[in-house]
Amino acid sequence: MLLGLKYLTARLAAFLILVLITSGMSEACLMISEVNADNPGLDTTEFVELYHTSGQRTSLDGYTLVFYNGNGNAAYKVLDLKGYTTDDRGFFLVGSLDVQPKPAIILPPNTVQNGPDAIVLYHPSAPQYSEKMNVTAYGLVDAIVYTTRRLGDAEFLARTLTPGSPAFVEDESTHEGDESIERCWLSTATWTFQVAPPSPGQRNRCTPPRGPDPRISELRLGGEQSEIFVELSVPQSTDPLVLVLLDGRTDTVSFSMEIKPAKDGLVLISSGKSGGDVVFPPGDYSVLAPQTRSSGAVALYSGNAEDFAVGSPLSARQPLDAFVYTSPEGVASDNLTETLIPGRGAFRLHPRLEEGGLTLSRCGTADWNKDPGVFIEVQQTPGRPNQCLWPATCPHNVVIPEGTTTPLYPSELDPQSQHDFVLSEVNADTPGAAEDMEFIEIWHPSGRRASLEGVWLLLFNGQNSKPYWKTSLTGYFTNAQGFFLLGSDKVTPTPSILLPRNTIQNGPDAVALYRRPYGSPLATEAGIPTRGLLDAIVYRPPSSDKEARDLSDAFIPGQIPLLEDPTALPGDETLSRCNSLQAADMSAFVVTSPTPLGKNFCPQPPTLAPPPKGVVINEVGSAQWTNGSQQESFVELFAAPLTGLQSLVLVVFEQGHSQATLALPLTGKTDQDGYYLIGNITGADQSLPLGLSGTGVPARGAVALCHGTARSCTAEGPALSHSMLDTVVFSEDSHLLSTLAASRGQQVMPNLRSVTGPASLSRCACCEARSPQAWTPSSQTPRRPNLCPSAAFSGSIDLCLGPPTGDAELRLPNCSGWRQEGGGRQEMEVALYLEDQCHCGISALNLAGANFSCVEGWLRVHGSIRALSDRQRDLIEQTSREQRSRVLGDSCSNSISDKSVGAESGIVWQICLAVVVLLLLVLGVALFTYFYRRRHSLNYFSMELSEHTEGPGEI
Repeated sequence: MLLGLKYLTARLAAFLILVLITSGMSEACLMISEVNADNPGLDTTEFVELYHTSGQRTSLDGYTLVFYNGNGNAAYKVLDLKGYTTDDRGFFLVGSLDVQPKPAIILPPNTVQNGPDAIVLYHPSAPQYSEKMNVTAYGLVDAIVYTTRRLGDAEFLARTLTPGSPAFVEDESTHEGDESIERCWLSTATWTFQVAPPSPGQRNRCTPPRGPDPRISELRLGGEQSEIFVELSVPQSTDPLVLVLLDGRTDTVSFSMEIKPAKDGLVLISSGKSGGDVVFPPGDYSVLAPQTRSSGAVALYSGNAEDFAVGSPLSARQPLDAFVYTSPEGVASDNLTETLIPGRGAFRLHPRLEEGGLTLSRCGTADWNKDPGVFIEVQQTPGRPNQCLWPATCPHNVVIPEGTTTPLYPSELDPQSQHDFVLSEVNADTPGAAEDMEFIEIWHPSGRRASLEGVWLLLFNGQNSKPYWKTSLTGYFTNAQGFFLLGSDKVTPTPSILLPRNTIQNGPDAVALYRRPYGSPLATEAGIPTRGLLDAIVYRPPSSDKEARDLSDAFIPGQIPLLEDPTALPGDETLSRCNSLQAADMSAFVVTSPTPLGKNFCPQPPTLAPPPKGVVINEVGSAQWTNGSQQESFVELFAAPLTGLQSLVLVVFEQGHSQATLALPLTGKTDQDGYYLIGNITGADQSLPLGLSGTGVPARGAVALCHGTARSCTAEGPALSHSMLDTVVFSEDSHLLSTLAASRGQQVMPNLRSVTGPASLSRCACCEARSPQAWTPSSQTPRRPNLCPSAAFSGSIDLCLGPPTGDAELRLPNCSGWRQEGGGRQEMEVALYLEDQCHCGISALNLAGANFSCVEGWLRVHGSIRALSDRQRDLIEQTSREQRSRVLGDSCSNSISDKSVGAESGIVWQICLAVVVLLLLVLGVALFTYFYRRRHSLNYFSMELSEHTEGPGEI
């Protein structure tokens, strides 16, 4: 017993020495380790935890902690950390008094705001931070931008402080009770955040997730051969697996064995003292006992052992998981790394390997496989969960320092766009048989260095609609201009991720870009994944135009795949983004000369033709306006028959976004009846790409018809408003209403209650362009006359509405200013009020036949009201009866029934009033004279006759 205890103590001491040696191998740093901003109840256990990766007491002189409010993007709390130190384990706490252990800096309860907000750690050469200052990246060391699902976004904070990484969403439903946002090590030098139970002053509970595929969990290398083992993690019942050992000097198979897991969970393969579930058969295990100048790989495949015979060359098949290593003096071959762990580097072993071997455990929380960077040297735990510690690396979410060169923006793209990463250029088919110039270029519209954390790239085969290559881009950054390159070894400049030659298939295939920070796009979706899709390209060779149907339907519905025509240009050519930033919009790409990591070579746009006359938006439908019926998004235009539309752009806005989310240049002309249909429906003249909400037309937003280019029609400013020929706003978004709506920020909203079948917003021939009074909810009528309120379904209305009160729910219209305003303001405001009460699709068009009266703020609406159908008429009349009896009762006087609110009526009353006042003045003067003369009568007997005029003194 005592001997065993001594042995265990010696092993533990060696392990601690190992950790200290590992910690000293990289420069330590201070980081934000954990944030608890939202507590149940009164927020009395908020805290911010800092951690120094040295794991030792460290001075915090020169550091400043700044708290930013996402509403206004200004600092609401600034803490100078001068004079403070971390504790003996490297932790430092700022928080409420109830936090245990007690924080070094005590904050009042409810200080740390719940989001959307940010907390930033600075270390500038000269402190210059104060409360109410604007957000800055100067001196930034570390930052977290966070929000909650029920609150707004934090796009500006994320773009400024963590470019390329969106705000972290704290989902309060993840855990019972309290939870915090904790930082966890992903892979190599990359960190992330996750939600977990709070652990102030302690190491975060970061555990590697269980992925959907089997993976390598632990390896024992070197030492006695009887101690080597390979531990696998098998999440669920699976087909037979093949464990393959590859010699890195020859890139050939040195050992292979077939494994049929009998259980889920950990499967231990061993040949000696470690025991295990499966025993190594006789063979060459030298790959697991590396020597000086050696390299090798452990790979896990699905299939049969005969597919990987000993001595056979490295297979081009992608493994389920792989670990590639190199000894301190060895070098792993490019073929081995590019095939087995694309985009990742080999694990470099420590020189002490020959002293007794080492154990490598999967400890990074990355969800992906085929990454040696998730392994760390720790104490071995064969057949048991890994005992992981944090590595001594620093987070890589430091923004680009100030003073860098001016970014070069690709042609026709807006550098101020709030879009996420897009596919900028794809070269799938290069001249010759070598295919050694293929590449894929990704771009971030900020035009600056941006983190690719949480971004995935998948290549899909059009024959079976399955991915043939995938990789996570977490841990990588774009260059200073926002570009990131993957490609073959002959591409210049050298790509950040080298692909084996002939990796990118010629088509019909697809390239898809995802943002999935919590795992592979394939982990939770069957078939072709679309959740988190950032951008996609479906392309084809000249010989095929109807294949890859499933990929087209999933990624680019209603559009045809791109054609990379090898005869379009002499030499090589590429598919380059030139026309817009709209995701999955095939019209944004043109065939041009390759420009990897450079500004796209885009042809100059043709001279813009004058705007065609009389083109208006005639009908709008969204796939998200549904009352149980199947419907697709579409926009219908109307003009004179055979009107050309080539100089027009259809622009779509989504509620909550300040800029356009879709800009589609129009290409055709109206039909013989004057209609032009844009959408993913049968008979459309032009397809409608998907927007940020996953549909062409959002549930809330706006649609506009613009004269110009895709770039000019998505830029903000007065020029945009001048270019808009017609708009329809179906949103309460104040920015959209002030920018696009023509009538005092009014809008028309879709309503499903009054519509049978697919619903739309329809223009009725009553009003000018850009007027909300022209629109009404109705049933869809693509390529047919619109359904409008009609006298055939007329009913009666008689309402009397009192002056507006403080009750916000009633929203009573104020009619006191209508005489001066004139126009149709009364119809719009009354329609909005009535629609609030009945939700039956009332618009200003329904009130075209009604009369309005107003005296002292009391409004009476009476007369005829039109409807789309008997159903809508009944709903309106019911609301009229309820409002007349429920809201106002008998408060309305009959004396106001003939008082018009029109301008002419106002003038008549003014004239009448003036006449009455004048008559009263005349009558007053006459009465005054009469009574004065009677009081002061003249004495005719004392008067003398004179030939001269009487003077004042003679009277």
